[in-house]
Parts: sequence; C-alpha cells; structure tokens
Amino acid sequence: MQHKFYTKTPQQQLLIQVLIGTGALLVFLFFIFISWQTQIYLIGIFTFSVIMSIIAPFFDVPSLKKEGKLNYHSLLFYAEKPKAGVIEIHGGTLFDYVFVFDEKLKGIQRMNFIIQQYLEGLLNLMEENDDKQTTIIRGTSYILNARTAERLGFRIVKTDLLQRLILTYNYFNILITNSIAKGKLSFPKLRETKTIETELINLIERKDYIKNLNEKLKVRLTNHIKTQ
Repeated sequence: MQHKFYTKTPQQQLLIQVLIGTGALLVFLFFIFISWQTQIYLIGIFTFSVIMSIIAPFFDVPSLKKEGKLNYHSLLFYAEKPKAGVIEIHGGTLFDYVFVFDEKLKGIQRMNFIIQQYLEGLLNLMEENDDKQTTIIRGTSYILNARTAERLGFRIVKTDLLQRLILTYNYFNILITNSIAKGKLSFPKLRETKTIETELINLIERKDYIKNLNEKLKVRLTNHIKTQ
C-alpha cells in the first residue's frame, strides 16, 4: 500500500487542499446563513470549530512533514523531532486514513492493518534511533489497549489535562477516523484514551516480539486481500 497523497505531484497536492478548503468554506457559509436566519449564533461558532478540527490534519500534517518536524516511520505512524530527550509518537490522522486505507479491508482487518503499521513504525523508529537508547518514547492512543501496550514495552501514564482538552475539541475528527478504522459508524470512547511511554531501550529489548507480531499481521492481511 502507498500513501496516495504523497505519490501525487506538488500541484496535485495543492489542488486537493484547495478543494478541501473550498468545500469546507461552502459548508461553513451555509451554516452561517442558517445561524443568521435562526438567530442562533452558536450554530456558526460550533460549525466553525467542527470544520476546523476535521480539515486541519489535511494541511498541518503535510506541512509539518515538509518542514521536517514530523517523520513518517510507516504509513500510519510518525514521530516528532526529539525534544529534551523525548520523542512524541503519533498514529495516523484522518488525513492519513483517507489516503491510505484499501477498500478491500473490512472490519477487523482494518484494525489489524492499523496495529501492523504501528508495529512497523516502532521497528523503523528503533532502527533510526539505535544510538539514543535512553530516549523516552511517548504517545497518546485510543486504538491500543493497555494489555497490548504493555506487551510492546510501554507503561500507562496519566493523560494531562491539555491533551484531554485537545481530544475533546477534536471529537468529530476522531469520530470520523474511528469509523473509517472500524469500517462502520463507531463513536470513540475518549475516556479510554491512554498516554503511553517507555525508554527506547525497552522497545529494543522486545524487538524480536514486535517483529514477529508484525510479520504475522502482514501475512494475515496479505492472505485476506488475496482471497477478495
């Protein structure tokens, strides 16, 4: 699979962003009109917030990647540049889900693909930072459950208030992302969101386990696609 956005020319990428921005503006103007007609001005404010949260990744992620502030380690896994001995990791956003997912993958296969991309991303992260074994790896996820995270070498830590506020603001973005991941309408349970962290050396110690699990998921996904 490929990230279809990045396989396009810069002109095509810009056109996609222009179309997204234009579509979002038209939707916003429609709800502004409704807000004005009904004199319920909160409609306009609410709509603006929702639209911005949904379209933001389509502009932010490519821009941060271009600036070198985000580094993709797999199709659905990237990391920020190290800061004060900490590497912040992220799963794919709505932007990535739109341009990556194969329609042949259904239900559980989609979740397996996401986990497989996380594992592949971790393996590539290890390879690229092998000389920084004391570096802390930290991320927030509503995909990984606590048991899986701990098996990979992470520990669960308290999610700070700012992160919870950001997640709440992005609820509709996460709703769409989660629904694409599950292949059906699926409301996210933000209370189950976990912040995980570990030292890189702990991941390296579990490298064989992560690699074996990654290969098993890749074989399972390949076999599923072949049978379609």
